[in-house]
Amino acid sequence: MNRRQFIGAVGVSVVLTPLRIAAQPAARVYQIGILTLGPAGPRPSSWWDPFIAELRDLNYVESRNLMLRYAGADATVERLPGLAAELVRAKVDVIVTTGHRETLAAKRATSSMPIVFTVVHDPVGDGVVTNLARPEANVTGLTTLIPGLYQKYVELLREVVPGAMRFALVGNRRAPSEPRREVEDAGRALGVEVVFIPVSGPEGFDAALGAAKRDGAGGIIAVADPVTLVHRRRLVQLAVKYGLPGIYWDRSYVEDGGLMTYSANPTELRRRAAHYVDRLLKGAKPGELPVERPTKFELVINMKTVRALGITIPPSLLLRADQVIE
Repeated sequence: MNRRQFIGAVGVSVVLTPLRIAAQPAARVYQIGILTLGPAGPRPSSWWDPFIAELRDLNYVESRNLMLRYAGADATVERLPGLAAELVRAKVDVIVTTGHRETLAAKRATSSMPIVFTVVHDPVGDGVVTNLARPEANVTGLTTLIPGLYQKYVELLREVVPGAMRFALVGNRRAPSEPRREVEDAGRALGVEVVFIPVSGPEGFDAALGAAKRDGAGGIIAVADPVTLVHRRRLVQLAVKYGLPGIYWDRSYVEDGGLMTYSANPTELRRRAAHYVDRLLKGAKPGELPVERPTKFELVINMKTVRALGITIPPSLLLRADQVIE
């Protein structure tokens, strides 16, 4: 090669090299929509931290290859259809939901985008899926449905308040009816009357718990419900005010001052949801992913609340607790 040919070849190389670099495809950014009756806002609440952390461990990292689109309805069911439609218009890759109402809103908004639910109690009974083993359609996820779970609530609360003849079940009137029936049936089996106290928002908590106390309730039970979850601090503060020991469906109530919870490990459920998302992003079909049931439950007791209520927890119950919050 003579000098002129060499210089020409180098020149072509210099020109082509940056062109080849520029032509490399940019790393794909996955969009995950979150639809929930939880707090409104630009970012997911801390409730979603385990889910986001697990996505990070699976190499989905915000500002790199992941964009989260959060849609919180702030416990207002009527907002769900519009929020679901916004996520569909944004063309997210997967929609992740919490309860059955959020999931049904997403399901009505799209029949093609994959949907993963995280805390639907009875997916078949609520019309979310047709079958737990093969959900079909575009929906799958995790359920808290374990026969006898809410019966355990009545049994545990009765251990704390052995002389109680009445418990108040606090929740949204539009919440699923199956947990309510299960609690009421468990109460009858133990000789305890369970009275449903409907609340539609935090403004009704004070009157509801005050009435429950006047009517002879010895404690309260809160099953899965977005209204009490979103406003749980207010609820547990009033429970202490009225001297009502309570058992709650999610650990977050107890961390915020509620007496105790017996529930599926919430952190594990949210982590598992991240694995569902990972499989869907890699090409799995939602209808072929079985709905997953929890395998681990935890009993958590808040001793500060025990002292505030002026009650005594039986030693046998303390020994069975997975965690005691001091």
